[in-house]
Amino acid sequence: MVDDKSALLSVQGVTVRFGGIVALDGVTFDVPRGGVCGLIGPNGAGKTTLFNCLSRLYSYQSGDILFEGKSITAMQSNEISKLGFGRTFQNLAMFKTMSVERNVMIGAHSRSEAGFFASALGLSSVAAEEDRLRARAAEIIDYMDLSPYSQRLVGDLPFGIQKRVEMARALASDPKLLLLDEPAAGLNHDEMAGLEERINDVRDRLGITVLLVEHHMSLVMAVSQKVVVINFGKKIAEGTPAEIQQHPEVIAAYLGAPEDA
Repeated sequence: MVDDKSALLSVQGVTVRFGGIVALDGVTFDVPRGGVCGLIGPNGAGKTTLFNCLSRLYSYQSGDILFEGKSITAMQSNEISKLGFGRTFQNLAMFKTMSVERNVMIGAHSRSEAGFFASALGLSSVAAEEDRLRARAAEIIDYMDLSPYSQRLVGDLPFGIQKRVEMARALASDPKLLLLDEPAAGLNHDEMAGLEERINDVRDRLGITVLLVEHHMSLVMAVSQKVVVINFGKKIAEGTPAEIQQHPEVIAAYLGAPEDA
């Protein structure tokens, strides 16, 4: 694990409103560099809204988000991956009629100076770059144990394999920060165990910081060094997994407040 524990990402008082609905209400927390930070909360708490703010798919009415000390508020969504963000989605967002290799190459293209469409035209000026990106995709495919499926169409693969392809595509962009949005959803017990090992390896061997949104508490508590809890758009707690498991507001949010005696 990277020794530098300074904040890679800093969320500062972010508020998001959709009409009269407050989806996020002054949320503030840091994601330390080189670790895994879990972001949890009941359904509708605002977790995915926050991810969409980080990806610049949503705008926020107040607050700021700093990445390596610099604000991303004025950036467009297409600039975020070049900055060092990689992301997966709750609902698989892949090109299912393309091969595994092509999907992962699209992730690598997001950091390419040549650009995906120029490379797709096969211009001689970008041929070397295309070869480099294909080699990078092959490395990630091998790392994610996807080599047997490299030329298979993504839509023909089992759901658990598709989830690995999406993570591979995010890793192909060489992110500094990997945003994982419910990566365990729909996985069986063995796939869950493999995911836990993979997240730990991404952190320890690849040195990538991870921000994890997940409903499987056993996974969150196993891989996270820090956990942030939001409920009804507000942060209600943050701390180590042990601290969060004993926090009265967290227990009330998940189990319901006890009735008055």
